[in-house]
Amino acid sequence: MHDIRAIRENPAAFDAALSRRGLSPVTPAILALDEERRARITAAESATAEQNRASKEVGAAKARGDDAEFERLRALVAEKKAEVARLTDEAKQKDRELEEMLLLIPNLPYPDVPDGEDESGNVEIRRWGHPRNFAFQPLEHYDIPAARDGMDFETAAKLSGSRFVVLSGAMARLQRALAQFMIDLHVEEHGLTETWTPVLVKSEMMLGTGQLPKFAEDSFQTTNGWWLVPTAEVTLTNIVNGVLVEDSYLPRRYVAHTQCFRSEAGSAGRDTSGMLRQHQFEKVEMVSVTRPDESDEEHRRMTRCAETVLERLGLPYRTVVLCTGDMGAGARRTHDIEVWLPGQDKYREISSVSTCGDYQARRMNARFRPQGGGKPEFVHTLNGSGLAVGRTLIAVLENGQEEDGSVTLPQALHPYLRGATRITAEGKLA
Repeated sequence: MHDIRAIRENPAAFDAALSRRGLSPVTPAILALDEERRARITAAESATAEQNRASKEVGAAKARGDDAEFERLRALVAEKKAEVARLTDEAKQKDRELEEMLLLIPNLPYPDVPDGEDESGNVEIRRWGHPRNFAFQPLEHYDIPAARDGMDFETAAKLSGSRFVVLSGAMARLQRALAQFMIDLHVEEHGLTETWTPVLVKSEMMLGTGQLPKFAEDSFQTTNGWWLVPTAEVTLTNIVNGVLVEDSYLPRRYVAHTQCFRSEAGSAGRDTSGMLRQHQFEKVEMVSVTRPDESDEEHRRMTRCAETVLERLGLPYRTVVLCTGDMGAGARRTHDIEVWLPGQDKYREISSVSTCGDYQARRMNARFRPQGGGKPEFVHTLNGSGLAVGRTLIAVLENGQEEDGSVTLPQALHPYLRGATRITAEGKLA
């Protein structure tokens, strides 16, 4: 959410920043509503002062025996009391309307974010590794013999519908090994705190990280009001919801492996084959909570954490900075990491690492007390995949596939698979 005072002080700059996202000016409507709210607050304060003056004079009139003045003043007190109540209610209503308006406005991009309308405006900042030269035509993950029997889309469709999968045998083992490898790397080498959180959350938590109210259709809600988390960003970030922490508490770096759920609204017809875009999937999610002056460096650090996973697995990737038109609503800057998928002959997103500034913190009222005193400040929040487990499984299969239908596994996973180095064409670990 945005600071109304900052909008009030420099509306032109606010609209100029939003225009980079392709949005029309919003400050005229915001400031008009803000003025209506403030006018009612001022009027209520004036009416309260008149009520207080009249209340003091009521006793004096009664003591003088001036019945007419006594009745006039008593009626004035009642009138002003009703007026104060009405104006206060109107101010609260205007305040709610203003908050609802501010909650729908996306974050302002940092000045260094490239301008652009869509993904064609994204800018590559580095590459790692070289796509493998195959002596045969590489297959997509669901067609590789080693994986076919362990990925059951037909049974999943019977159980739950489209965009689900049942993994078994080596595929289930491989997915579990990948998640364990990622968690161990982030905890033991990157210093993140392993965390286990619920996958059902209250609406206030979805509001805090920006999924609500604008993007409700992208998530699943239960009949009793809980929401299934789209990622652990929701739970990990909201740990500081409504909390005033000490400076020594920061930075906080969390990592969690969870099931994630997305309705994939608006993605009809996209990536319907295989495991690339599912309603239920697994992610290892990273979240950092920092002081404002440390968030840029933390963004770089988190990006490296995600990249390191791919490097340890030997998977070629490229990192891009998203342009203003392709960036998520809550982000001020986003780095997308795209892994090479030979079956598709292209790079595909496997991680988005975003810095949100104080946008989420204002929605959550998450603040810290600066060292040495001073007024509490809003924290900065960051989040990123470290990595999407299912997409990493796809990348391991496609990059490791062999002409005989088997898959050679990355060395980093061997200890997690009891020494197995490959999956045979028959789908067995060997």
